[in-house]
Amino acid sequence: MNITSAAGVLALLDEQESQLKVFALDKLNKIVDVFWAEISEAIDKIEVLYEDGGFKNKELAALVASKVYYHLGAFEESLTYALGAGSLFNVNDTSEYVETTIAKCIDHYTKLRVSNAESSEEDHKPIDLRLEAIVNRMFQRCFDDRQFKQAVGIALETRRIDIFEKAILASDDVPTMLTYGLKVCMSLIQHRQFRNTVLRVLTRLYMGLATPDYINVCQCYIFLDDPQSVSDILEKLIMGEKNAVLMAYQIAFDLYESATQQFLLRVRSALKATAPVPISMEKKEKSSSQDTKDDARKEGEISGSSSMDTDESTASSSETGKESRRELTEEEKVLQDKLTKLVTILGGETTIDLHLQFLIRNNKTDLLILKNTKDAVRNSICHSATVIANSFMHFGTTSDQFLRDNLEWLARATNWAKFTATASLGVIHKGHEKEALNLMSTYLPKDQSPGSAYSEGGGLFALGLIHANHGGEITDYLLNQLKEAQSEMVRHGGCLGLGLAAMGTARQDIYEQLKFNLYQDDAITGEAAGLAMGLVMLGTKSATAIEDMVAYAQETQHEKILRGLAMGIALIMYGRLEEADALIESLSRDKDPILRWSGMYTIAMAYCGSGNNQAIRRLLHIAVSDVNDDVRRVAVTSLGFLLFR
Repeated sequence: MNITSAAGVLALLDEQESQLKVFALDKLNKIVDVFWAEISEAIDKIEVLYEDGGFKNKELAALVASKVYYHLGAFEESLTYALGAGSLFNVNDTSEYVETTIAKCIDHYTKLRVSNAESSEEDHKPIDLRLEAIVNRMFQRCFDDRQFKQAVGIALETRRIDIFEKAILASDDVPTMLTYGLKVCMSLIQHRQFRNTVLRVLTRLYMGLATPDYINVCQCYIFLDDPQSVSDILEKLIMGEKNAVLMAYQIAFDLYESATQQFLLRVRSALKATAPVPISMEKKEKSSSQDTKDDARKEGEISGSSSMDTDESTASSSETGKESRRELTEEEKVLQDKLTKLVTILGGETTIDLHLQFLIRNNKTDLLILKNTKDAVRNSICHSATVIANSFMHFGTTSDQFLRDNLEWLARATNWAKFTATASLGVIHKGHEKEALNLMSTYLPKDQSPGSAYSEGGGLFALGLIHANHGGEITDYLLNQLKEAQSEMVRHGGCLGLGLAAMGTARQDIYEQLKFNLYQDDAITGEAAGLAMGLVMLGTKSATAIEDMVAYAQETQHEKILRGLAMGIALIMYGRLEEADALIESLSRDKDPILRWSGMYTIAMAYCGSGNNQAIRRLLHIAVSDVNDDVRRVAVTSLGFLLFR
């Protein structure tokens, strides 16, 4: 028999007998999806039954009330009563009500878990045990249905590391689930501290496999900034069988592609210490000085040592090394050879050389395009643009044929155009490190017969471009040139070149020299120094550097210096996610528009590629609300950095 009204059933709620009330609630639960509007008029009676301590079927009353509020669109009240329904709320049901309530439940639980994770213990909000029980039942449903990827996703959202680990280990294909977990961790988790926690769990699980996945473990250690663990793995592999040695070499290639100079240097230093005979620092890590004494001194600078080796001690150590090498057993010689190869690969020379040879062999640029561009418009702006276009087209190919064929045209460049033209050679010869000094010798500063300051500055910048993110020996050469430079143009090029060569090394001696140049209060030098300081401290979140740079930015009267510092400050926070929020807030509220757009670039660098919703909303708000055109423009530009993936 079809029921046309719920009035008769609702009338039973007024009866004295509990059994009649239970019968009424049971009937209402079955017809609530149809007669919810009529039942909503008596919702207060159902709520009274739920709150009645003497009523034994409170859970059923809560379930009916939850469904009524769900149909009314009051989802918070619906969730509250769903929690009160206890086991009667069936998470395995596929109805729209259950699916929606579970989604709201997980959202609310996630919000509480994230809030507690990101706040101090005093500010923690208690989480309803009934809420956690529903979420746990939802996780169990995922396990029963073997939906392990879904469980991993929800576990990461709700910050449940225990479930995350359980879901991976319970799956049929643990390595595939680990790969999925790493991918989700790196692409979706936007809280650095929690991401590090997940990465440590992943490294433990990877190492627990029957055949540990050392390649992915080392990738995790890069993000965790743990070079010692990487060197331990490489040391273990290099002492193993042939396949293990090959894997060590492959990991070394991957490390060079992924890690910073500072990270690689620490890994190499740890490996060198384990060799039967300590491997001497490669030339790339020495000064470009000619005598052995200076080489040893510069090596000490790179490793952070302030000691000065004498000629006698250098000779003595050399003799000791030769003696030790003669005494090596056959097994030790093999190990020494393997470690030397590994350290060389980590140094990047092999990768750079292979890349350079590939570009040289596959150079298919069309010089006619450049010739037509050159002839089309004859003015200074197009002259510089054509020079830059030529360098981009011939990037890394070492082919400067166009420039050689048009020397007369190139000679028209004056002042900063000459600086740009010389620096463009660095782009063309990127990676051609062995011959870099010879190639650029014509343009580099000399004691005798000094040349054009613009060419010399451009030459130093070109050296930095050739050795970008792989400084080695040229870093100390550029540092010395910067110390000795008298012209502001040479100092400008020296700062830029040094910043590129020492990118991400966080070398204190270089930072101090750049800071010294910044404090000269020269606009041209200061602009480059501010930017270079950011490059050297790239992604380090150095509190000292930020304090120095922000303080000077607020004092200086030179807009050029301010612009250089604005970019440099942003670079220091590269990839730091929420750790940059305090600095962003401070810069965004500054009265100086240049520091405000520094705040926008800091958002771009800190959240680069993350697609963080909060950061995007902030940039969009600034893009339409700031009174300064430049700040609005930079805010819109920064959106590209956040969303480029």
